[in-house]
Amino acid sequence: MALQTEIIDKMSDLITVAFGLVAALAWNGAIQAIFTEIFGEQSDIPALLGYAILVTIIAVIATIMIGRAAARAREAQMAKERKV
Repeated sequence: MALQTEIIDKMSDLITVAFGLVAALAWNGAIQAIFTEIFGEQSDIPALLGYAILVTIIAVIATIMIGRAAARAREAQMAKERKV
């Protein structure tokens, strides 16, 4: 039974990652459209580099915020479990 549980666990992980990739591609398209709307149709290296830097900064900030929120949720859950 342990193998079946492990397979289901890995399949769940893979499906979650696949949905994350689809969402990332959707956001990439949206951000590119916004970038093009603001700066015009530019396909030269500085424009692409600026886009990559902007997306990286957004990703880092979002990752930090999500990590902090997850840590607070874990701490709250642990405190709740200690009280019980």
